[in-house]
Amino acid sequence: MNSEILIRKADVVVTMDGQRAEIAGGDVLIRGGVIAAVGQGLTTRGTVIEAAGCVVTPGLVNTHHHLYQTLTRAVPGGQDALLFGWLKTLYPIWARFGPEEIFTSAQVGLAELALSGCTLTSDHLYMYPNGARLEDTIHAAAEIGLRFHPTRGAMSIGESAGGLPPDALVEREAAILEDMIRVVDAFHDPAEGAMVRVGLAPCSPFSVSRDLMRDAALLARDKGVMLHTHLAENDEDVAYSLAQFGCRPGQYAEDLGWVGEDVWHAHCVKLDAQEIGLFARSRTGVAHCPCSNCRLGSGIAPLRAMRDAGVKVGLGVDGSASNDAGNLVGEARQAMLLQRVARGADAMSAREALEIATLGGAQVLGRPDCGSLAPGKRADLAIWDMRGIEAAGAWDPVAALMLCGPTRVRDLIVEGRPVVRDGHVVTLDLPAVIARQQAMARWLAGL
Repeated sequence: MNSEILIRKADVVVTMDGQRAEIAGGDVLIRGGVIAAVGQGLTTRGTVIEAAGCVVTPGLVNTHHHLYQTLTRAVPGGQDALLFGWLKTLYPIWARFGPEEIFTSAQVGLAELALSGCTLTSDHLYMYPNGARLEDTIHAAAEIGLRFHPTRGAMSIGESAGGLPPDALVEREAAILEDMIRVVDAFHDPAEGAMVRVGLAPCSPFSVSRDLMRDAALLARDKGVMLHTHLAENDEDVAYSLAQFGCRPGQYAEDLGWVGEDVWHAHCVKLDAQEIGLFARSRTGVAHCPCSNCRLGSGIAPLRAMRDAGVKVGLGVDGSASNDAGNLVGEARQAMLLQRVARGADAMSAREALEIATLGGAQVLGRPDCGSLAPGKRADLAIWDMRGIEAAGAWDPVAALMLCGPTRVRDLIVEGRPVVRDGHVVTLDLPAVIARQQAMARWLAGL
């Protein structure tokens, strides 16, 4: 880890620094997990990675995922359902998971993210059936080598109490808070360059009580960790909030202490102008999940309006049961295209989409040490080979990354360590992991 790595003579290095500099024929020098220099004509006595024909970007940042769902892609009965109906189809299947299913599905999901250029990901795990625990995902991330921001989610209101999830998947609120304390104390690292930070994440307004939301916010501030939940995902979500709480989702969040620089909400498809203003003023973050929003028919989030108002926005692939892919660079392209559908062809540029996927996500997760390529930043970067068929004929390689591809990295480096080399994950035996996952999926399907 102390040896130097030089990425040499990339066609373009996209820095995402304060000037959004792009360096033609650029080099990046890495020393001890940190970027030592970015420029041209750099030298080293360490390892050299040739990057001719490539674009180098900061590692992409995923701000919302449910890694366990990679075991339940394309499930019949949930393929064409809206959010609430989709959840009711999947809950009974998820209730059969245990620690091994959570661990293996996380391995697969993290590997898929890595191959799509992701170096830092959050995860929202809100159910713990049959002895599963948050560290099942933390161990998976440590093995593959991605920077990880897991969140201790929770559901406490089951069907018998008027909630959406089955009673078998909910927990007592006292036990939830106790385990939140346990995982933060055991795994959260507040230091710069941390590989693991833990957040607190009661699942949604329709699966936990107002008391748990309020108590989680108090606990998070006491512990100095971030807060995450789903909010205003679709019309059903807003209708539930109005019927149950007598207010819109933004007011619900504000009343319970769920706005601020230490909070980010997933989806926010149905935020109105007043709520966008609240999020901008309070520096509350948003995880935009365009593919999942399309898949579940939730709508097009007001991304352009949020960005124009100054809201911090990152991208999320969301769960692999509601996307059903986990390709983060593909998510950036989809975000750009949806804003153009809603607002016109000039609504979002390729470079702005890439900024949201990198720097934007790092800002949402409270990581000023990530998201850009500049001296002193963490050495998290993606190398994209633009010489393949996807970008053949492209005049602008940076825009081409969003407009045509590739959608798979050649190399991925996290904290100065290789995770993907020549298009293959090098930190674990991926074919063996996939085979184990396929066997689990067949068992869950009763095959």
